[in-house]
Amino acid sequence: MGAAHQPFRQIDRAPTSAAHIAFSEEKMSTTISSEQGQVPERASIDESKVAYQRPQPFGMVPDAFVGSALDLDGDEREWVPQSPTVSFKPLILSVSQGFYINILRVRSSGVLSRHRHTGPVHALTLRGKWRYLEHDWIATAGDYAFEPPGETHTLVVPDDVQEMATLFHVTGGYIYVDPFGVALGYEDVFTKLEHAVRHYDAVGLGKGHVNRIVR
Repeated sequence: MGAAHQPFRQIDRAPTSAAHIAFSEEKMSTTISSEQGQVPERASIDESKVAYQRPQPFGMVPDAFVGSALDLDGDEREWVPQSPTVSFKPLILSVSQGFYINILRVRSSGVLSRHRHTGPVHALTLRGKWRYLEHDWIATAGDYAFEPPGETHTLVVPDDVQEMATLFHVTGGYIYVDPFGVALGYEDVFTKLEHAVRHYDAVGLGKGHVNRIVR
């Protein structure tokens, strides 16, 4: 048998005055302000100056930093010789992506090499001047040049230049060829790395000196 039906009872409430409502709102406002004061006010933080707070992507290679990268007259041990008058200063050797960035320094005039590129090249001249026999422009300090994949050209340093220094960003490699395209040799990030390791070890920097720029 169900529970006995209870008659409805109205709960008597005291009348609410305007003053009572105002007091309640003021008390609520005070309480909320007190609670908000216990947590940092995000609105007062300039988030444009906050470092990224999440982890970097899994598998990402470390960044690389080379101080005084464009110092052409610094520690001579940083320059890897390829011949008595030609050397390079590697800034990054990306074996994982197949490119490298280095500063090529030539301290003699005349023809340096003839080669065919397998990937794009970006060149920024830092000192002196140079040109390609296949083009009519001459690169001087501050000039930029783009070299497309597949192009074959012959690098020449004019007779009146004592030293040329150019930053090259080379993707892929290049093949040394004769005037008719017959292959004579090649260069890529791995041959650059091999030269650098051997040189750093010979001058006392140690083979591990190259690790800071290998990615």
